[in-house]
Amino acid sequence: MVKIISDTSTLYSTQEALEKGISIVPLNIIVEQHSYKDLDELSSSALLAMIKNKKIPTSSQPSLGEKQRLYAQESKKGEILDITMAQGLSGTYDSACLAKNLIDSNENIFVFNSKTLCGPHRALVDRANQLNQKGYTAAQIIEKLTPCVDSECSFLIPRDFSYLNRGGRVSNFEAHIGGFLKLVPTMKKSKDGSHLEMFGITKTFKKAIKNIIDEMRKQGVDASYTFYISHAFNEEEALKAQGWIEESFLGAKVIVFPLSPAFIVQGGPGCIAIQTIKM
Repeated sequence: MVKIISDTSTLYSTQEALEKGISIVPLNIIVEQHSYKDLDELSSSALLAMIKNKKIPTSSQPSLGEKQRLYAQESKKGEILDITMAQGLSGTYDSACLAKNLIDSNENIFVFNSKTLCGPHRALVDRANQLNQKGYTAAQIIEKLTPCVDSECSFLIPRDFSYLNRGGRVSNFEAHIGGFLKLVPTMKKSKDGSHLEMFGITKTFKKAIKNIIDEMRKQGVDASYTFYISHAFNEEEALKAQGWIEESFLGAKVIVFPLSPAFIVQGGPGCIAIQTIKM
């Protein structure tokens, strides 16, 4: 059997994943020099309360020491497959490679860059776990997951321009004008998963979703794909997006998730991620 490892980009807490036989090393949220493990030690509602109290949180990759200890423990039992959040959007992949290199006998440790995050990342980990239960090796699982990774595409709709400005995505002037005019920005994940790019700015949320759907169709997305909508305390708009996607891709599976604290830090309160992958 292969030990499947990942991080809270999957939107799994350590306990939820453990119930499926998966090990999770959480991302971290730092607030006023105090570090919290994503989902395990800090809930999304607690984070929102901190933000409302004018506290500015940041996020960081999983603990290198914790991952190294997990590798050392599990590599004695058999193969390890660590499916990480997208390299570039996080240092998680590079940190996992470093942890692997710190293990003396690491030939049975495989680190796989998912090139994605959140819903599709969760889908890849779930699929890996299913294949593991069927007796696939780590290399065979990676072979099965690779075309799925290539099919994935992701969009982010922030609802607060100040978070885009803080992340360097827009200038102070653009953030001020965008917020004043109540514009709706849309970011798109690059194909290699390394960064977010500005996709467009619209006057309405509905138009933003329409543009996303049109772009997905251009990329060959159809009802055989699974769609994921993740939100930061914005269930109302998330459910609207779900309805529009279901109307556009009849019979498609559309799943809605609340975002974890680590991703609320990145996208800001109210943000919505629209993602799809063919499994």
